[in-house]
Amino acid sequence: MTRRLAEVARKVGVSEATVSRVLNGKPGVSEQTREAVLTALDVLGYERPTQLRGERSRLVGLVLPELQNPIFPAFAEVVSSALAQQGFTPVLCTQTAGGVSEADYVELLLQQQVSGVIFFGGLYAQAESPHEHYERLARRGLPTVLMNAAIPDLDFPQVSCDDAVAVEQGAGHLLSLGHRRIGVVLGPPDHMPSRRKLAAARTVLEGAGLELEEADVAHALFSLEGGQAAAARLLQRGVTGIICASDPLALGAVRAARRRRLDVPRDVSIIGYDDSSFMTCTDPPLTTIRQPIEAMGRAAVELLVGELAGAKVTHDELLFEPELVVRGSTGLARESPASD
Repeated sequence: MTRRLAEVARKVGVSEATVSRVLNGKPGVSEQTREAVLTALDVLGYERPTQLRGERSRLVGLVLPELQNPIFPAFAEVVSSALAQQGFTPVLCTQTAGGVSEADYVELLLQQQVSGVIFFGGLYAQAESPHEHYERLARRGLPTVLMNAAIPDLDFPQVSCDDAVAVEQGAGHLLSLGHRRIGVVLGPPDHMPSRRKLAAARTVLEGAGLELEEADVAHALFSLEGGQAAAARLLQRGVTGIICASDPLALGAVRAARRRRLDVPRDVSIIGYDDSSFMTCTDPPLTTIRQPIEAMGRAAVELLVGELAGAKVTHDELLFEPELVVRGSTGLARESPASD
């Protein structure tokens, strides 16, 4: 007990006596100090006293699928800053291969009596994945916000980048450069944002009098290696333009082109998605579709905080328009590269 008091007191910058008064429900402590002590207790991993366990902490769980893709740390940074401005402490939960699962993190966050949870690119976006932990959050009535498209049955507020507009911008750019053999590299077939992008690609190309053949659609895990393998199949078919569902996939496509001794963009044009960090520093600099990270992150926090304050929060999806950023990985179409 003495060690716990000392650690919490150091964390908050108050005396051990003040911490003791908070934990024992004694008067003489400001509400701000009381909340700070309880938050420190949660952050340090100590259980709250029984009489305080029914109260939610000032913690908000941020559940990310990975940190390798720079778009997720970028979103987490914006959301963490916005939460801090509202007096909340973010708890970063990052999944790793063979490590703690998303469902496990939900259980841990519920044990910590968090005020809410914001998910970034989680299993809610995959139709064939388990979703029981989301249903548990709904039953508990815990404020929860999902970033980007989710399966239809989850009744949570969503903040998304408009996938259809993104593909319209990318495909329109390639068409304006004279490309007529266009392929797409997407995430897994059950991935909802990828499904939206695929539907939009078919519509845009049909409108231009072109057909997106099944063989010109490649699915992959969201990684550089996945993008390389998927793009290699499209290049084999002689496509001259490739739209990718993430920047790492696009960088993998650039690598695949070079393995075939093709020049980007002289022989093949490649478009990414996200405009994540360092895309201006790649060779060539990547043409990509920028998600409005700042606006989306702050909107997610506003929805969460509004629900915590008792406001009636719409569970409709908030769609944000992306922006095409043209750099060096796209150029005028030439003859289709010869397939082997």
